[in-house]
Amino acid sequence: MKLHRRKFLELAGAVAAAPAFAQFASADDYPARPVRIVAGFAAGGGVDITARLIGQWLTEHLGQSFVTENRAGAGGNIGTEAVVTAAPDGYTLLLATVPNAVNASLYEKLNFNFIRDIVPVAGIIRVPMVILLNPSVPATNVPEFISYAKANPGKVNMASAGNGSAPHMAGELFKMMAGVNLVHVPYRGQGPALTDLLGGEVQVLFATAPGTTDYIRTGKLRALAVTSAARAEVLPELPPVGDFVPGYETSQWYGMCAPKKTPQDIVDRLNKEINTAIAEPAMKARLAALGGEPLPGSPAEFGKLIAEETEKWARVVRAAGIKPE
Repeated sequence: MKLHRRKFLELAGAVAAAPAFAQFASADDYPARPVRIVAGFAAGGGVDITARLIGQWLTEHLGQSFVTENRAGAGGNIGTEAVVTAAPDGYTLLLATVPNAVNASLYEKLNFNFIRDIVPVAGIIRVPMVILLNPSVPATNVPEFISYAKANPGKVNMASAGNGSAPHMAGELFKMMAGVNLVHVPYRGQGPALTDLLGGEVQVLFATAPGTTDYIRTGKLRALAVTSAARAEVLPELPPVGDFVPGYETSQWYGMCAPKKTPQDIVDRLNKEINTAIAEPAMKARLAALGGEPLPGSPAEFGKLIAEETEKWARVVRAAGIKPE
């Protein structure tokens, strides 16, 4: 019996592809070639630095290059889409962060569903934020600042690193839970926001801790509290916001994700390696220099964090009526 040419080619292609699929579906040989870590934000920021740090460690310990590729734009959505549409073979990874959880509700139309279309691999680091005031604001602690803001509704300008950024969402959560009216002033990154905070153009900024400690210690800016649930190693003298606003907690987090259907043994191998990396004293010291603390755990635990954050920020986005820039 003769096979039709098209059917023959389909069968031949399937036979030829079978060994290749078996090869990438197993972690035994992984990685056999360079791996991309996509960072959805510009070089020099926390996502980029974290991706490069963990990529360097994986390069040194797994024998293949883990190269960071910056695909900035649309609040991280451009980079995320590049990953969720990539082959699920472990050779394209995403350095995920808070905006990935925020964007699920911030943007009405996306070409992907973050929770459905990614596989959580491993948490890497959690970085607390700090409430910073221009010294002209007559408040030295959180209760005094809340009282001042309530006495001056709509007159206190709150800077952020942009709509949907972690500092913005930290501020919006504070506004909701403390019952204050702060005017959001978005910037394109934390650097410009800090510049205007120093100049008095804005009065308050929820900022990631790295890059702010010198301003605090020299008195150029006043720090009130950290946003994490407990005191932070980077600024141990500051109390948590939750001491004054019960239940308040947020932090910037970073972790690794992969496209859905990435083989589980590859996910497990990457999880094991990343957990080993963030427990290593040298790496812990480098992460501490960023103001962060390791975020160890299983893929399922990291997935639980992403799901909780997505639900949490959806409530804030809806309540505050936040729209993308």
